[in-house]
Amino acid sequence: MTTEDDTFRLRATADFVRRHDAATLLPLLLPDLDDAALRTLTRHLGFAHAALLVFPPDARALRAELAACGLAADTPSGPSTVVRRRLAERHHRAAEALDVTILRPAAHGPDGTARTVEVFALTVPPGSDLQALADHERAHQHEAHIAFEVADPEPLLLRGLCTLLAEHGAGPDGGGHNPHEDVTVLYFTAPAAARAGYRRLELCAPGEHRAVLTAHLAATEATAATATTATTAARPAVTARPPAETLLHLLTGAWTTQALAACARLRLPEALSTAEAVPTDALARRTGTHSRALATLLRYLAMLGVVAPEGDGHRLTAVGDLLREDAPGSMRPLALLYGGPFYRSFGELDHTLRTGEAAFDHLFGENHFDHFARDPELADLFDRSMAASARMFDPVPDHPVLTAAARSPAGATVVDVAGGNGELLARVLTAHPRLRGVLLERPHAVEAARRTMARAGCADRCGYRAGDFADVPGGGDVYLLSRVLHDWDDDRCREILRHCARAMPAHADLLVLERLLPADGSPSLATAWDLHMMCNVGGREREAGHYAALFADAGLALVDRTPLPLGAALLRARRPTAAPGTGASGERAGQQGGGGLRTAG
Repeated sequence: MTTEDDTFRLRATADFVRRHDAATLLPLLLPDLDDAALRTLTRHLGFAHAALLVFPPDARALRAELAACGLAADTPSGPSTVVRRRLAERHHRAAEALDVTILRPAAHGPDGTARTVEVFALTVPPGSDLQALADHERAHQHEAHIAFEVADPEPLLLRGLCTLLAEHGAGPDGGGHNPHEDVTVLYFTAPAAARAGYRRLELCAPGEHRAVLTAHLAATEATAATATTATTAARPAVTARPPAETLLHLLTGAWTTQALAACARLRLPEALSTAEAVPTDALARRTGTHSRALATLLRYLAMLGVVAPEGDGHRLTAVGDLLREDAPGSMRPLALLYGGPFYRSFGELDHTLRTGEAAFDHLFGENHFDHFARDPELADLFDRSMAASARMFDPVPDHPVLTAAARSPAGATVVDVAGGNGELLARVLTAHPRLRGVLLERPHAVEAARRTMARAGCADRCGYRAGDFADVPGGGDVYLLSRVLHDWDDDRCREILRHCARAMPAHADLLVLERLLPADGSPSLATAWDLHMMCNVGGREREAGHYAALFADAGLALVDRTPLPLGAALLRARRPTAAPGTGASGERAGQQGGGGLRTAG
């Protein structure tokens, strides 16, 4: 194969870029993508470029190839650290010996949208010992990919997009940060049934997103570790560390949790700035810490991507900014909770594994609901921690059940069962001004929900009921159960669902928001939360089929499910037929005492 082959592939790539957009490409890449997932992805992703790797003998030949394909020959170029590293690892070469550049000549989509053809160029002079490498890469097209740019590269959103892609068959396949362009790239492998002509896709996120990248590379390693020998031979894992190094990274996870929790407790983010660096000595004075000890912590936080070193100080990154108490979508409550009582209970994980009992109960002498309810500060922290994961709520107001209810001429009522501080219900009511709401929660949580509704401007359209699951109000049109069922064992879930079913009129829908365990055992956030739920509350995450069986036991039927960010899903259930003595009366199925209504997740 020769440079003529490169010119042919370059022309085909340019034509591909000019012909497609995200809405046409994503179904080709992920054939089992449903309409709701497609809407979510196209809302956050824009088709940015298609990429290929070519092997010109020199810069002049590369310019001639570009011109022959109708692309600007004078496009600026720069080094490509990610592809250079991948080539070096794949072919056992020294990275510094590979002269890989990247160019992005402009192209335009069918609607005139500006995008690019991303050209990676490895110079291969005549007679070079790189010729075998070039032949291999032309044959296997390892670096050919389709790229989507993330419109708002916020860490929670990035994680959610990665999870959504994985749920529809895209496997993590490495990535990296290009410091020359300050962009983070996350590679995926499309499923075998992909019809786009490309097997690799890339999420391109401006900025350095070190924590998300680290998690993505870990998922790549986990995928590679479980791959068959044949798959590994066909697509070598390029990011795997030696086993001992991998294990050390895993063993130090507790250090990361406590470093982040200490950062939040000391209010380092509030004392730092995203605009300019703060000298370490000045930061120590502001936070009342020991300067040398603080410098050690800052060095570790810089490795995590929470702060960035500049001169003799540090500035706050976008990741670290989420630990500010006043930041939109602040995750400070989660840092304090996971680095506090839940961290302590994980130290008793052995007890759970030996007995099946929640380690939290063993450590604190009571379940976490009662323990938090007796401590106003912990109760407030818990409610704020629930709101910290509210990114998964973003697509919920657009669910067809809610949009249809909002169009009802007579108006409709949404009942949020165990609605926490009202974050989800407030979003639904804000999106649909004709809807009314009712929120059921513990007394102290009801007060928090009142404040949330007032801030959202929905106070006059929401009613409140303080009580337990047996107090589910009747007469609603849509019922919500958000992150509730994973708190409980199957028997308790059946009781909760029966309370809902008895309260629901025949026409009502139940929308259940939970993380779903993947049926194929692939890596997911739900797998981590399954361990958390077992250790801290005695609950569990479940597969979709498991929830369908619980619904059936309560006289409900699973109708469909919609993927959500952060590994979550929205399950829709209905009563198949109206049963005598049920409906708007809200008949109870036995009082169930004690405990709260939900847990962190």
